[in-house]
Amino acid sequence: MTSVHPYEKSIFYASEIFSVILFILFSGRKSNKKVKTSYQYKIKPNKEQAEKIDNTLEMLRYQYNYQLAQRFDWYEQNKCSIDRCSRGVCHLPELKNQPNYYSQKASLVQLKKHRPWYKNIHSQVLQEIPKKVEIAFDRWLKGDVNGKKSGRPRFKGKGQYKTFTYSQFNQAHFVNNQIKLSKIGDIKVIVHRQIPDGFEIKTVSVTKKADGYYISLSLDDKTVPTIKPDFNSNNIVGIDVGLIDFYVASDGAKVKAPKFLRKAERRLKSAQRQVSRRKNGSNRRKKAIIKLAKQHKKVADTRKDFHFKTANNLLKKYDVVAVEKLNVKGLAKSRLAKSVNDAGWSQFISILTVKAVNAGLKLIPVKASGTSQECSNCGTKVQKTLSQRTHDCPNCQVSLCRDLNASINIKNRGAHDLKAQIMSS
Repeated sequence: MTSVHPYEKSIFYASEIFSVILFILFSGRKSNKKVKTSYQYKIKPNKEQAEKIDNTLEMLRYQYNYQLAQRFDWYEQNKCSIDRCSRGVCHLPELKNQPNYYSQKASLVQLKKHRPWYKNIHSQVLQEIPKKVEIAFDRWLKGDVNGKKSGRPRFKGKGQYKTFTYSQFNQAHFVNNQIKLSKIGDIKVIVHRQIPDGFEIKTVSVTKKADGYYISLSLDDKTVPTIKPDFNSNNIVGIDVGLIDFYVASDGAKVKAPKFLRKAERRLKSAQRQVSRRKNGSNRRKKAIIKLAKQHKKVADTRKDFHFKTANNLLKKYDVVAVEKLNVKGLAKSRLAKSVNDAGWSQFISILTVKAVNAGLKLIPVKASGTSQECSNCGTKVQKTLSQRTHDCPNCQVSLCRDLNASINIKNRGAHDLKAQIMSS
């Protein structure tokens, strides 16, 4: 029987004690956030109901463009704060009050009086328009919560306004395979999965896609989620996402990048060619556009299904997953843009995050800088170009796959951050 060094024994006991502390802290601990998720179902409206949905979308588009034009008019006339000429000779227009969410929302009352056909739209659906306009306009001028600004908002062309939302919904209006939408009627729903117990429907969004109509249910769990009872902090993995392999795990497991867009390029080019050959405004061009949209939707749906299955497989095997905080928007502007968008890392991380919370597990985002350059064995910085796929450390002589080295560093950083979270709580 081999003897165990006292130092190794102390490390073993320390890790066991840390696991016990983590279990005690997490087993009875509850998160301050409620579980929120969304389910999407396909609906089968009859001909009359489909016309109502199409008319609603078109009327909302007109109103969106009108309220956005009001904002632009105010912006153009109020760029300068000077409201009079110093000589008193020339006339300058008076400064107008800035349109905001409340003023544009109040104008909807007069809208229904002057255009009675807008009464066919539920008030909550109509009130979403000034909210969308305000968000789009503020992101252009002020930026989001992180200060990042978006581009100038665009007017919606015909068929470009595709979603409307009921901000409040009665749970009793969704029974079995029927949903009751105000001003539209009872519509058949293809329920491919049941809503989990304890979840309440908060909002309902109706979307028109290339292959039909869908509803998205925003669900909120009344119960506060807890960390699962048998949570093991030592069961942690780091994953390094990439373009050759979709991810490489710190235990050596790999998932090959599926490259759905690349594989569908021939079909997409053929469908796009048919659109360009059709005469503008013709029925044949409209059919070709629908065919092209269906091809793009198929690629997006296949990618999303792959992301869900990959996230499920990770969370079945590990209790803690460490990932990099990547600037995907920045990478999507580089020469690798097509491949980055095809991989869909942002969608995968968001799916993994939601699923981890719902399962009572942990996802730890870590800093991405230096994970590929730093040696996972000794910590030495080993500079290498993107084309160098092997990590060869001159200090400790370790040689391994570049992505595997990065994933081990991500795991180590994730374990460190997890301990810091536990100690601070």
